[in-house]
Order: sequence, then structure tokens, then C-alpha cells
Amino acid sequence: SARINTRDLFAQERGRFEARIRLPVGQGMWPAFWLLGADFGAVGWPTCGEIDIMEYRGQEPSTVHGSLHGPGYSGAAALTRRFDLDAGRFDTDFHIFAVEWETDRITWLVDGVVYQTVTPANLPARGRWVFDHPFFIILNVAVGGNYVGPPDASTSFPQTMLVDWVRVYRPVS
Repeated sequence: SARINTRDLFAQERGRFEARIRLPVGQGMWPAFWLLGADFGAVGWPTCGEIDIMEYRGQEPSTVHGSLHGPGYSGAAALTRRFDLDAGRFDTDFHIFAVEWETDRITWLVDGVVYQTVTPANLPARGRWVFDHPFFIILNVAVGGNYVGPPDASTSFPQTMLVDWVRVYRPVS
């Protein structure tokens, strides 16, 4: 497994976060492009908040997930939606994964197609909106884990998540 992040180097509140990525494939491969609250060290998870821009199970090469984690809606109870390609796979070509984060909403896109928007009104009864402070960027490839299971004999190595670029835009207002 491997991870790169911008913790202590770059963090931003709101705006558009996007990356052009070609994903690995295979049972047990778990790449992700996500944001974590920069106050993680002080308040812990999930109070710091987490925005999964793209999370992928290597054994499902045409599906990605976008999720929001916070107090009262984290882990298996995260606010999540899946996006399925009509044709093709995420391991055979580059795709653009993005979120547009505004004060009162976060919207997920794949290749410019909106597939989920979450607002404070979507939170569970005791959930708290914690997306009001800077977050840093994480790109990682995990091997194994509860979400994907372990690699098996069908999984080839080495694996690569190719990141062409990452772009961040400041909010307009």
C-alpha cells in the first residue's frame, strides 16, 4: 500500500478538487482520492470530516463510490452513492473525478457527470455538518482491507494508479 498527501503543505476550505486518474484492477485493490479535515490531529476522525471524492474496489472495474463521513455518519453509515460507467472500465482509460464543495453542499462528478449532491438536510438526525474548515488531499492505493477483501490468485502485481494531474480551484465567493 502507498499514500501521498498534502497534510501540513496545502489545505483548502471549499472549491473544486479534481484529478485525472487511471485506476488499477483486481481483487483486493482499493485506490482512493479523498480529503481529510486539516484539524484531524486535534479533533480526530470522524469529527474532522472526510470527503471521498473517489473510492474504488478493484474487483468492480466499472464502478466508483463517492462518500461523506462525519459525526453520526461514518464508516459503514457514511453518506455514499455509486457511479457506474455505461461503457468501459476505470482501469483501461483516464477519468476525471471531482467534487464541488460549497458552503452548504458537496457535489460529486465523474467525467463532468453529476451523480450525487449532499447538503446538511441529508444528514441523519444526530449528524453534524463539519465541512466548514480546510481539508488536505490524499491519494492512496491500499492492498486488502474490509472494504475490498484480500488479493487472490487472480490479482496481478505490481499494480499502478496513474495520476495525470490534480487540480484545485478556489471558490468563486
